[in-house]
Amino acid sequence: MNDRTIIRGRLLSFLRKPESASDEGCYRYENDGALVIENGRIVACGAYAAVRDKAPEGTREIDHRPHLLMPGFIDTHLHFPQMQVIGSYAGGLLEWLNTYTFPEERRFADAAHAGRIATEFFDELLRNGTTTAVAYCTVHKTSADAYFAESLKRGMLMLGGKVMMDRNAPEGLLDTPEQAYEETKAVIAGWHGRGRNHVVITPRFAITSTPEQMEAARTLAGEFPDLHIQTHLSENHDEIRYTCELFPEAKDYTDIYARYGLLGPKSLFGHAIHLSEREADAMSETRSVAVHCPTSNLFLGSGLFPWRTYERRGKPLRIAVATDVGGGTSYSMFATMAEAYKIQQLLGERLNPLESFYHMTLGNAEALSLSDRIGTLEPGTDADFIVLDAAATPVMKLRMETVSTVTEELFLLQTLGDDRSVVEAYVAGRPMKQSLSPA
Repeated sequence: MNDRTIIRGRLLSFLRKPESASDEGCYRYENDGALVIENGRIVACGAYAAVRDKAPEGTREIDHRPHLLMPGFIDTHLHFPQMQVIGSYAGGLLEWLNTYTFPEERRFADAAHAGRIATEFFDELLRNGTTTAVAYCTVHKTSADAYFAESLKRGMLMLGGKVMMDRNAPEGLLDTPEQAYEETKAVIAGWHGRGRNHVVITPRFAITSTPEQMEAARTLAGEFPDLHIQTHLSENHDEIRYTCELFPEAKDYTDIYARYGLLGPKSLFGHAIHLSEREADAMSETRSVAVHCPTSNLFLGSGLFPWRTYERRGKPLRIAVATDVGGGTSYSMFATMAEAYKIQQLLGERLNPLESFYHMTLGNAEALSLSDRIGTLEPGTDADFIVLDAAATPVMKLRMETVSTVTEELFLLQTLGDDRSVVEAYVAGRPMKQSLSPA
């Protein structure tokens, strides 16, 4: 039986980071292209005629012309338990956490509630073309179990972790260093490597972890050196001051994590807006990743991420991009990069659309050290890709009449696109979006 499928459309996939808005060598584009999918993997990619000629008799075809086929979007930082607090009115990060987020996260001790929100969360990701994400669960093991069970059911490559948090939060949201260690190990044993799941060591941030719990995180990182680590860093000036008061022996906020061995090439630091030169050096030297969350930074008034400053350093930072739902205000990576563009405009800089789409796909895959699996349409990689329509709304359709280049089309999607522009999302070769219930 021939279980191969040809997916036809206009193909776009990045080969490396763009050097400019006119850098045509950074991507591969086929105006009439095709992917060949078998057993959840891409086995061929190229011009349709060439691919079709080599296909066995009886190979099924799906034609998505004139739409654009790209790797699925990757979101490197968001909070799955915060679906019901997105868009909550607050003056800043710490007020937002205490007023809305912590009370909501207490509900995830209940397995039924965690399961219901996990279903909604994965639906929303796919509706917006996100096929891989890195999420924070809550302090409750039940939340991580619900998250990974839903990921396994859908066959998605997802990363996430049970939050470690033993102070400066209300009752019902605290563990202990010992509990955080044992429950994280149990989540790793139960879920890491099962299906396409990746468990992440997740101390929420230094404010909510005692030195003893940070030591537990260090121990976990030593016992499981291949796992990712995620936490928050230098999001807000009040947060920075408070954190440094809690760890007076540290040189600065970044040094706290360094002292516990948590910097490294698989360490993801959400926000990282207000880094000193010393901190930026420490991040660069350890190849740690600064995760830019533009809609959240604007919504909570946290600051403007100095992207170009970090890139122009003698030791440039590795940078990823993310929605940070629910501090972030959209699940859409289009909206995320539209706001990233505006932040750079405010700083007198430019962020071109090739860079934006590179970061949403291959760039974020490289930041996760997973570009051998996702973020590309290369043969041998997982068949996670999306189908995009840049004329999905009347306004976009009218604008498309004057669009003449792929770069212009990408910028239109970035600035005006939303979930309606995502025609389909394929996960391991299976179409997932059209089976979702209406939004």
